[in-house]
Amino acid sequence: MTRARLFTLLRVLLALLVVVAVGVAVARNWAAVSTDIRRIDAGTFALAVVLVCIPPVLTMLGWRVLLADLGSPLHLAPSGGIFLVGQLGKYLPGAVWSIVAQAEMGARLHIPRRRSAVVAFVTVALAAICGLIVGLPALPLLISRDDTAGTGWMLVLAVPLLAVVLWPPLLNWGVATILRVLHREPLEHQLSGRAILLATACFISAWLCSGLHAFVLARAVGSGQHSSSLALATISGFALASSVAMFSVLLPAGVGVREGLLVLLLAPLTSTSAATAVVVLSRFLTVAADVLFALLGWGYARSHHLITSREERAREGIVVGEPDDGQVGTAHGQ
Repeated sequence: MTRARLFTLLRVLLALLVVVAVGVAVARNWAAVSTDIRRIDAGTFALAVVLVCIPPVLTMLGWRVLLADLGSPLHLAPSGGIFLVGQLGKYLPGAVWSIVAQAEMGARLHIPRRRSAVVAFVTVALAAICGLIVGLPALPLLISRDDTAGTGWMLVLAVPLLAVVLWPPLLNWGVATILRVLHREPLEHQLSGRAILLATACFISAWLCSGLHAFVLARAVGSGQHSSSLALATISGFALASSVAMFSVLLPAGVGVREGLLVLLLAPLTSTSAATAVVVLSRFLTVAADVLFALLGWGYARSHHLITSREERAREGIVVGEPDDGQVGTAHGQ
């Protein structure tokens, strides 16, 4: 067995162990958890559903801005077809499946695979950075139940940190360094400050909407006390927990890491069973939203030959190429 296959097998086993451990923990406390879940009325659940459906769209828009800035502008429909389908790759063991899927589908529209890969990587990096910065104010809550002073300092720190980390020269230097280390050709031109700003706005908005859906659920199952702390622990805490989970490359989609951190943040403000109810429903809704949008994207991608077999491409005369100028072409049938 090769080292790569062994590593993949270990990742799968670790992911299964985490899922089983989470399942056992929920099952042991299901009586209390189910009671908290039943406190969520239909209106609250519907609002959470709406909020959880916004982040995938905002993230796709940020990805689209970066792709266009590097020379491959796309309309919304093909953007969704490529990005939303590719995002399901994060649930597979391995850290590159989303990038591979997006690069392969983008090639059907004559987007160079290298450009697709760079944009996918930058999107993940920017989203993670934005999530960590949005989540900074919740960091003191992991240490103390109500550390308002620490939260204030974190808020003061977040703005200049965001400006420094996302400073275009620094970000472009990072991208160029990574490409050089990987022995890849440099980009045709650097990312513009406008594109970075627009993408950052999309990613931050996505994190805020994600946190809002958790806040809506937590407020429904909570006691109604500590409302300001609860808002901080959910809106900011969700971004913190999810961003940390993004770095846990051994676990698909950070399963278990996000849930564990959220329970630590929410349990002191509600209860362990209420916090568990929130993270269980949150994971269910986020996965359901990803699958729903992926199905919509797959429908477009399939009908426009972005997802095809080699035999289908040969039979229908679809040419997959990577022109040097990086301009967006059209596939047969579009």
